[in-house]
Amino acid sequence: MPTDVLSTTFAALADPTRRAILARLRSGECSVTELAEPFDMSMPAVSKHLRVLERAGLIERRRDAQWRRCRINAGPLKEVVDWAEHYRHLWEERLDRMDVYLQELQAKEKSHGRKQRGK
Repeated sequence: MPTDVLSTTFAALADPTRRAILARLRSGECSVTELAEPFDMSMPAVSKHLRVLERAGLIERRRDAQWRRCRINAGPLKEVVDWAEHYRHLWEERLDRMDVYLQELQAKEKSHGRKQRGK
């Protein structure tokens, strides 16, 4: 049963190890060995994470002689951003309302504080 790209991308991003791998790849292409270094796990476990990222289209792997190199592919992340953008206005409205509320609280505190000092 085929799944949509967005679901596959979110499933791949759900794991902190895979997010850390993507974060590392932001600075450029590197070998599987280099990607595995910071993790306390076996090479097969790292390879499993890489397969999930590759199936989601988030990384591309290539062979360079005996080295296996990985690089990030931002295409699926653009789809996540596009999807999240539909909800951005909701958060902005809520943050704007919270800003107004905080300003009202500060104004009340200032006026209340002045009255107490005058007593």
